[in-house]
Amino acid sequence: MSTHIGAEPGQIAPRVLLPGDPLRAKWIAETYLDEATCYSTVRNMLGYSGTYRGEPISVQGTGMGQPSASIYASELIRDYDVQQLVRVGSCGAVSESLEVRDVVLAISAATDSSMNKVRFEGLDYAATADFGLLRAADQAASALGLTPTVAQVFSADSFYSDRPELLTRMAEYGVVAVEMECNALYTLAAKHRRRALTVCTVSDHVLTGAETTADERERTFAEMVAIALEAMLATPLSQS
Repeated sequence: MSTHIGAEPGQIAPRVLLPGDPLRAKWIAETYLDEATCYSTVRNMLGYSGTYRGEPISVQGTGMGQPSASIYASELIRDYDVQQLVRVGSCGAVSESLEVRDVVLAISAATDSSMNKVRFEGLDYAATADFGLLRAADQAASALGLTPTVAQVFSADSFYSDRPELLTRMAEYGVVAVEMECNALYTLAAKHRRRALTVCTVSDHVLTGAETTADERERTFAEMVAIALEAMLATPLSQS
C-alpha cells in the first residue's frame, strides 16, 4: 500500500491511464470500463480499476504539474508494478497547424523544469515516448478515422508564465503544444524500463485564444481516451 494511492496489492492493473483531473478519471472509468470500482480516494485523487474489452485497466488521477505526476507515476511503478502508463490530458496549442480538439501524440517533451537538471547534474536529458505505444496509438487513431499530430510538446512548470514569448521560440523548433506532466512521466518510465505515452487533446490555442470550457475538459475528449485504450491493448505489456 503506497502513501499517496493507498490501494491494496492487486487492485491496480498493469495498464494505467493517467488523467491529471481526478474527475476526468471518474468519467473515464464510468464511460469506458466494465465493472469499474474505486480503489483510492486519498486526497480526492481518484483511482479506478475495471476491464476494457476483457482486459484489466486502471485509471488514476495525477494532479497538475510534474512534481504531482511524479509522485503517482513513481508509486504506480514501484508499489504496484505498473508496466504501461499513458497520460490522457489537455494541452495548449502553440502551432498554427493545430486547432481546438485536435489530438497530439507526444513523441518527446522539452521542459523548463529543474527536476532533470538536478537529476542529471546539469546535463540535458531527452525525454521520449515508448515507440511501441506511440506506433500503436497512431495506428489506433487511423482506425478511428483520425489524424493525430505526432510531435514534441513542452512540459511547463508554470501555468501562468512570466515569459510566454518563449513558447514562440519553442514552436520555431517544432514544439506544437504545451502541457505540464509529460517530461517527468517519460523520464521515470525510462528509468524503470516501463512503457509510457502522452496523448493530449488541444483544449485551448495560445495563438488564437480559442478554448474549451472546464466542463468540456473534464467530461469530453473521448477520442484521446479511445486511442489510448486501443494502443495499450495492442502493445505488449513490458519492453523486450
